[in-house]
Amino acid sequence: MPAYRLQTVLELRQRAEDAAKDAFAAALRAVAEAQAEQQRMEDDLARRKRERAERVAAYLEEALSKGSAALAMQNMSRFEARLREEEANLAVEIEQQKEVVAQRQAEAEGKRAELAEASKEKKAIEKHKEKWAAQVRHERQVREENNQDEIGGALHLARGRDQARRGGRE
Repeated sequence: MPAYRLQTVLELRQRAEDAAKDAFAAALRAVAEAQAEQQRMEDDLARRKRERAERVAAYLEEALSKGSAALAMQNMSRFEARLREEEANLAVEIEQQKEVVAQRQAEAEGKRAELAEASKEKKAIEKHKEKWAAQVRHERQVREENNQDEIGGALHLARGRDQARRGGRE
């Protein structure tokens, strides 16, 4: 079979598809990492809220047991305000992380589209190669049939001449 003249193009398309697969896999990993970071941050925020409630209750109980309620309430309010501010900052970071997750997901969708396009282009060239190979096989078969017909015709003529020679001598 002759060499496929577009083999280089097929190899380039295969490499492009492989690169697109790798890029898509990397994008999916980035999405998973961003989502894991977001989940970690949300868990941290929930933990901090629980701890704040526990600390405020413990601080209040301790202050009331000592008898300095007014000063304790003031200190507790400052302490609670600081904890709430930390929680608010973490909530802002979580919102920023959600934007990062959305961005990573958009990038992954873009990589998915690139992969689909690369696969489509590779399949198109593979289809062309299949048609080309079928055509080459058909042409070879036709040539072989023609050769067989020529051989058969030559043998038929040779037999006819041999019979005519024998028939003329007898």
